[in-house]
Amino acid sequence: YLSLTLPPPPPGVPLLLYANRRDLRLVDAAHGRANATVVVGGLEDAAAVDYVYAQGLVYWSDVSEEAIKRTTFNQSGPGSAAAAQTVVVSGLASPDGLACDWLGRKLYWTDSETNRIEVAELDGSLRRVLFWQDLDQPRAISLDPGRGYMYWTDWGEVPKIERAGMDGTNRAMIIDKEIYWPNGLTLDYSQEKLYWADAKFNFIHRSNLDGTGREVVVKGDLPHPFALTLYEETLFWTDWNTHSIHSCQKETGEDRKKVHSDIFSPMDIHVYSQKRQPLLSSPCSVNNGGCSHLCLLSPITPHYQCACPTGVQLLEDSKTCRDGPTQLLLLARRTDLRRISLDTPDFTDIILPTDDIRHAIAIDYDPVDGHIYWTDDDVRAIRRSYLDGSDAQFIVTSQVNHPDGIAVDWIARNLYWTDTGTDRIEVTRLNGTMRKILISEDLDEPRAIVLDPVAGYMYWTDWGEVPKIERADLDGTERLVMVNTSLGWPNGLALDYTDRMIYWGDAKTDKIEVMCMDGSGRRILVEDKLPHIFGFTLLGDYVYWTDWQRRSIERVHKHTTEREFIIDQLPDLMGLKATYVHQTFGRYYICTPDLRLVAQPEPDP
Repeated sequence: YLSLTLPPPPPGVPLLLYANRRDLRLVDAAHGRANATVVVGGLEDAAAVDYVYAQGLVYWSDVSEEAIKRTTFNQSGPGSAAAAQTVVVSGLASPDGLACDWLGRKLYWTDSETNRIEVAELDGSLRRVLFWQDLDQPRAISLDPGRGYMYWTDWGEVPKIERAGMDGTNRAMIIDKEIYWPNGLTLDYSQEKLYWADAKFNFIHRSNLDGTGREVVVKGDLPHPFALTLYEETLFWTDWNTHSIHSCQKETGEDRKKVHSDIFSPMDIHVYSQKRQPLLSSPCSVNNGGCSHLCLLSPITPHYQCACPTGVQLLEDSKTCRDGPTQLLLLARRTDLRRISLDTPDFTDIILPTDDIRHAIAIDYDPVDGHIYWTDDDVRAIRRSYLDGSDAQFIVTSQVNHPDGIAVDWIARNLYWTDTGTDRIEVTRLNGTMRKILISEDLDEPRAIVLDPVAGYMYWTDWGEVPKIERADLDGTERLVMVNTSLGWPNGLALDYTDRMIYWGDAKTDKIEVMCMDGSGRRILVEDKLPHIFGFTLLGDYVYWTDWQRRSIERVHKHTTEREFIIDQLPDLMGLKATYVHQTFGRYYICTPDLRLVAQPEPDP
């Protein structure tokens, strides 16, 4: 790819920066008949583009690569050295819109597949989901950092233009009438006007920044306007059908021109000028506003607000973020592992950086040293790593057939698993040494296994010919059938240590049931809309489960039975584990060299 520079354009004539799917280009609006300069070439599918003029940074989103990238752009003279492309944000789905906050130095983007609007630092760090509800097909996004507002279009079932504070507050729908495909969006900062293009109704309209005072600017002969930008008295827009950039007078819509044509695939467009990014003072520019992490501009006094990366809570001082999430939902999908913070209401799933997962099934977590453990049915192994993907190890690799259930004893530092291929329940040290078969008789299809290390019990389900839930001591002795009636495929099992209850989910009877740990008081908790429960876990007041048919993770409050979706429409869901990241209960013991058991203090909550 190339990274070139142009001599400055004549005064009053802007440079237009546009995305062309295969490249990003600059064209001088006064000499649009001339060839455009390729700023970055060799791209896959560049859709949205923006820049931070003062720092010479150009950003673009690539829908095929599902990423946002940037390069440095130097206007010091012709033929400057090609700058490196760096990936700033990865793991996106369809990043259709992108906007740079040049005052607060942040990056905002829309994703029309995950239906989220997010923000991050300019280097892509400290990602935060700002909006995740009532979004359908969010596309264009524009910022007004001087006033602390952001604007975006949504061309979904209910087409609309919304505005909100750049800190995620004060969200409001400002245009929802006579709107169908609102593609382009731009702001006139000096006149305090909002302009947008509608590709279905073939118009460009403007309004006041709050959506009032709506006026027609251009009507008719707009085949498919896509993106919109503005400079002084002139509007510019790209059109998919004409493969051109057009312009007109912003006030009257007159003096229409075709500025630049024969474009391969014109997408987003911006006037590339310092005038479009006036350098005002920002409350975030001094000491990051006193914030430990994100300092976001706001329309309300003091015109900024501290915020944390997704899933992390802000402490009561309203400045400092916690070290990380305190409660996590860990999820095994067939070919990846994910984590979802339960501390914040957005329930954003983040893929863990673990390699070569072929068919993960069961998952558990050790809150004492922070390892996540999982079984893989395809490589026939039990593996572990830290949450950041480091220290990845194979723990058990021999005589593993179909390891469907796994459980960590965080006190005695052992690992238990069920194997429906070998029909055994086994135990090993957490590092894979000292392996022992605990139960090998009268097991048909053992699946879920959970432990109560303080009381010294293990519980497991068996979905074989005679479905049952059993209990034994942690050494496999004192085996006892707890439930063997009205069961079908008891896939999930969870213990409530506080209330001394056992919960289970059945994929054949399509029920979630509960009973006391002594086997008494059995009752149904949920019995509707449970087509195929698989993974199952409990933390605090909630029972969580995965459902194969609904492709969802749901939770239910164990007392009120109120339900809510955590994730909807995610295929290949397997096991899951809700856990405190650091907090445990009960003491764990270590053996000293003279074989005395010494109690260790509980880790801090």
